[in-house]
Amino acid sequence: MRNSLDVDPLSAARLLLGSELTGRGVTAVIVEVEAYGGPDDGPWPDPAAHSFRGPGLRNSVMFGPPGRLYTYRSHGIHVCANVVCAADGVAAAVLLRAAIVDTGHESAWARRGPAVRESALARGPGNLCSALGITMDDNGTDLFDPSSPIRLVLGDLRVGDTGPRVGVSKAADRPWRMWLPGHREVSAYRRSPRAPAPGESD
Repeated sequence: MRNSLDVDPLSAARLLLGSELTGRGVTAVIVEVEAYGGPDDGPWPDPAAHSFRGPGLRNSVMFGPPGRLYTYRSHGIHVCANVVCAADGVAAAVLLRAAIVDTGHESAWARRGPAVRESALARGPGNLCSALGITMDDNGTDLFDPSSPIRLVLGDLRVGDTGPRVGVSKAADRPWRMWLPGHREVSAYRRSPRAPAPGESD
């Protein structure tokens, strides 16, 4: 299963759609993702990726091996999770944007709050991590180790819709966000106010 992620980020993103993610008593089906590449001298240069300036202490997990979890804080508050892909030593990852909670609803509500609608429990990358109990301490977790607190089971290849990534100011027009249509759990598209006008970015 791990070798299936030794591919380019777009292929990995397609593979992750419909896959099953389990974290601390909650199992969810992934319905929205975003692909990210790496440095300018790599196979998929991506100025929106955390790895664009090369490896460092914070982003080293993005450089492999595939099948690891890369976590970061958005705006210094919300934990977000990525599945690392591509060959070991090559930077690429897929951001998990939204999922449908399948089991463990009570645990998800305990973390997210009882007033949250079921369809919104894991909508958005920060909410997804909150619902599944994913924290910054999970950075580097092997998602295919049966003893890991966060585990991934890849599903069959699914064909989803595509569109530009949410909230990025660089490479803002790339259709590297993918989602399974017809699910209320998929988040709304919001373009960064710092991004160029549509059609003026790559």
